[in-house]
Amino acid sequence: MSLESLTDQVRTVAEDNMKLGYVVKFVLEDGSIIRWDGTAFRPTVDNDDGEVDTEIKLTAENLQKMINGTLSPSMAYMTGKLKVTGKVGVAMKIADLMED
Repeated sequence: MSLESLTDQVRTVAEDNMKLGYVVKFVLEDGSIIRWDGTAFRPTVDNDDGEVDTEIKLTAENLQKMINGTLSPSMAYMTGKLKVTGKVGVAMKIADLMED
């Protein structure tokens, strides 16, 4: 799976949900970034680095599984497959959006 493909999938999740109100960065194991800016009415998802409210570190494989619904974000967090820096409540909100 490519970074472009994962970015597109996160973009789809972002566009299917109402305003998040925060900026979140997914940092993959190779250092690649997917940044979800949900502060505007129409969210943007890109691969730029910048200030965020919450940073979520995980593997590309686990992000793909979360998007597909085969890995619960809550379970990933509890088992150490996902690490959160910043506002944990924002990460929980993202988890809820991905589990829908």
